[in-house]
Amino acid sequence: MSIWIKICGNTSLGDALAAAEAGADAVGFVFAPSLRRVTAAEVAAITPHLPETVEKIGVFVDATLEEIVSTVQACGLTGLQLHFNADPDLPTRLRELLGPEVRILRVIHFHAASAAQCVAEIAECSQNPHVDAVLVDSRTTVAAGGTGVTYDWVEARKAIFENATARKRLIAAGGLNPANVAEAIATLRPWGVDAVSGVEAAPGRKDVAKVREFIVRARAVDREME
Repeated sequence: MSIWIKICGNTSLGDALAAAEAGADAVGFVFAPSLRRVTAAEVAAITPHLPETVEKIGVFVDATLEEIVSTVQACGLTGLQLHFNADPDLPTRLRELLGPEVRILRVIHFHAASAAQCVAEIAECSQNPHVDAVLVDSRTTVAAGGTGVTYDWVEARKAIFENATARKRLIAAGGLNPANVAEAIATLRPWGVDAVSGVEAAPGRKDVAKVREFIVRARAVDREME
């Protein structure tokens, strides 16, 4: 199966369409304090114009169950990404309210110094049948995502990506861009990749050439490893 590619942090129809036309499997919208923050009304005006085959993922930080459900439904989203240490029951409750078709992603922040904690968090996610995939991201003191900062891929591979107990689909994120995505995929062998700042002209505004190059290089190295 070809690698799953998500272009996140979209703020306009033009950017989301460009990602879809370039071959992205999913586009993401951030519903949290950020330079890329969008409102439900803005996204609801975008999603009807995107191809049905492209997943529309909402990114949530410290949101309530009610906020997430209402936003997913109002915007016609096909998936959601939980960027916080939510109640372990939240994915189950979301599944009950939104149904089996909605993809539920959990985000884990990796740092070599806290690798053991990260492994434990992924193991917990692996036991939850309502978590469809785990996005492994970097984190700074001021941002939970879209940091533009990479983590140690070799350490992450040893601790997580080649770990037989990590049964969930793993998505690599954190500082990925057209120049390094091939190396990241070759090192980590992830199920998917996610890019935000690495394909931007400015925060919240995509560089279409970078988006296309990112997807082309990700697909190329993925084919080489088949």
